[in-house]
Amino acid sequence: MKNEPASAVQQLAAEGGIQTLNVMKDTSIDAPIEVVWESILEEMGPAGEHGDGSPMPMNVELWPGGRWFRDLGNNAGHLWGHIQVVKPPKLLEITGPLFMSYPAISHLQYRLTPEDGGKTRLKLTHRAIGLLDPEHAKGVTEGWQEVIEQIRKIALRRKGK
Repeated sequence: MKNEPASAVQQLAAEGGIQTLNVMKDTSIDAPIEVVWESILEEMGPAGEHGDGSPMPMNVELWPGGRWFRDLGNNAGHLWGHIQVVKPPKLLEITGPLFMSYPAISHLQYRLTPEDGGKTRLKLTHRAIGLLDPEHAKGVTEGWQEVIEQIRKIALRRKGK
């Protein structure tokens, strides 16, 4: 048999270039499902924050194919993803690069389930594949926990209204 050169994917995988990411968070929030749904959208949009707590408002076009993006004005910004599935108030799925400005693709899922006592179970799953930056891979689990805590704060505020 002839020795054929490895494909680019095989070569990158062998060199450790292509990596995967799998983050799963599961938490209960003391608010009704509709309130948690609206809180997710608020956190993804106008209430978005950088890791240091400074504002990072985003835009969400809530329909299949809609964009999730940061508008910096003057036709500048960052595309984080496209809405893949939207089933209010139970499921939101986004596919795209998210915060990664390099060859990578992500799938982000927010799944909501009502619980007894007016609570909501939030399951967040972020899976990615590509030439992942090791610093992003280290910080992403903590980052998603911060997002969940922000959603929780927003939901408790909204519930109090």
